[in-house]
Amino acid sequence: MSKVDLHTHTSYSDGFYSPKELLLKAKNAGIDVISITDHDNVAAIKEAAAFGKEIGVEVIPGVEISTDVEDKEVHILAYFIEPENCELERYLQFFREERLKRAARIVNKLNSLGLTITLDDVLVKAKNSAVGRPHIAQAMLDKGLISSYYEAFNKYIGNGCPAYEKKVHLSPQSAFKIINDAGGLSFIAHPGFMQESLLKEIITAGVDGIEVIHPSNNPQQMKFYRGIVNEYFLLESGGSDFHGGKRDDEDNLGKFFTNVSVIEAMRQRLMKNSA
Repeated sequence: MSKVDLHTHTSYSDGFYSPKELLLKAKNAGIDVISITDHDNVAAIKEAAAFGKEIGVEVIPGVEISTDVEDKEVHILAYFIEPENCELERYLQFFREERLKRAARIVNKLNSLGLTITLDDVLVKAKNSAVGRPHIAQAMLDKGLISSYYEAFNKYIGNGCPAYEKKVHLSPQSAFKIINDAGGLSFIAHPGFMQESLLKEIITAGVDGIEVIHPSNNPQQMKFYRGIVNEYFLLESGGSDFHGGKRDDEDNLGKFFTNVSVIEAMRQRLMKNSA
């Protein structure tokens, strides 16, 4: 059976590996189809798609966008987008700029807590990618301010912690429109992190599908979400949410995956939408 991983990240967002390195790891893990879903960034897709053809791994264009419902953050995965869509890139550029501003605010809060770190320390970790909290955590770890990567989130920069800062607000409905206008489909990422009432609210707002298979979803949850998919005539997706590096998730690549029938259902939905 072909392995399809529809949730991975590269060094263009908060992943550890370059697009080529990620594809080589995917190939070695027996993955035939992969989607790179970097946060607010589609820069890896062209390079990955070209290299994928060389080594026999199909690359589906994707992106992960953060949205908000009241005080809850909801991540939306997009598939089959047009990476060079001007409106999509305009929105993503705006989000990347807001990420930088947010990182600066978090650094200021950390400084006020007595933790000596600069925005430049964070940017060294981010390089040319979209700046996120993982880069701040890595910078804190390298400077010896914390004893583990996860301590940064649990103690300082995670939701509700002293140095936490919200991202710029974007509603799921707005994200759906951006994605739809770029020729793509929208999916709720890692639904296991949200309450059922919120899940139903986003379904009602017009999402195309749900990420049924994810490392954070246990077998009972996967069964439940597949039932929701069938009940509401939605699509399903699945993947490893692979980042690499200090995330300690190397074993997830090739372990959490879906199959080709999921891809075919997406393509059929897209054909129906364009008819």
